Amino acid sequence: MAESQKMRSFAIEYKQRHSFLNGYGRLRAAFFMTMAQRVTFYIDGFNFYYGLRRTRKVEPWWGNYYWIDIVKLCESFLGDGQDLTKVVYFTASPLNPEKSSRQSAFLNANSLINGDRFEVVRGKYLEKHLSCPNCHYSISRPEEKKTDVNISVRMIGDCVLDKTDCIVLVSADSDLVPPLEFIQQHYPEKRIKVYFPPSNYSNDLKDNLIHHSSKPVLMYKNEHRFHDAIMPDIVTNGVTSYTKPEKWQHFNE
Repeated sequence: MAESQKMRSFAIEYKQRHSFLNGYGRLRAAFFMTMAQRVTFYIDGFNFYYGLRRTRKVEPWWGNYYWIDIVKLCESFLGDGQDLTKVVYFTASPLNPEKSSRQSAFLNANSLINGDRFEVVRGKYLEKHLSCPNCHYSISRPEEKKTDVNISVRMIGDCVLDKTDCIVLVSADSDLVPPLEFIQQHYPEKRIKVYFPPSNYSNDLKDNLIHHSSKPVLMYKNEHRFHDAIMPDIVTNGVTSYTKPEKWQHFNE
């Protein structure tokens, strides 16, 4: 009799534990089903900045958008159920000291405001020498190196390590089609979006997206988002401050 009671007690306890685990499993599944989609922006800084510059030549007030909170801008594009994990900004320090100083102010201000949600990955500029085959006159101009490779490695790496659910590439550089194709083939569960900076466009990137039932976003048509992301002229946390460069303060409205 005592043995039978022990067996019944064991059966009841097992059933209760089993039911709890099933319930926990359902709760856990529901929890993960409602988790926000992790979104990471990968910004080609060279492509983005010079797109703004070309736009400014036609519409001068676009120069005001040199000094923007880049994380706030990206966040404004998010939809329901999405969460911005990080903005990774790929660039190189210009060889010209004044240009380098302006870029540093912009990047440092964004780092101060956004902390770990803003990351800078640097390539470098090299002098490229060009010669005329007829007159042999030679000129040199700076050329940015490593950015395409850095973007490609980071996007693929974040997929391999499962650090993001949605990749947003901000560039119109067709050299970035191959890494997107790799991700589409090997990580089809990852969502891919491409935003073309103002005055920039790539048919190759567009065709890739169309083939995968998507289309690029034209940032030029979202000027209000740029306007809303303009930073104060002085960005400070009470200890450290960064000031909008003088050359960026005089654009026509």
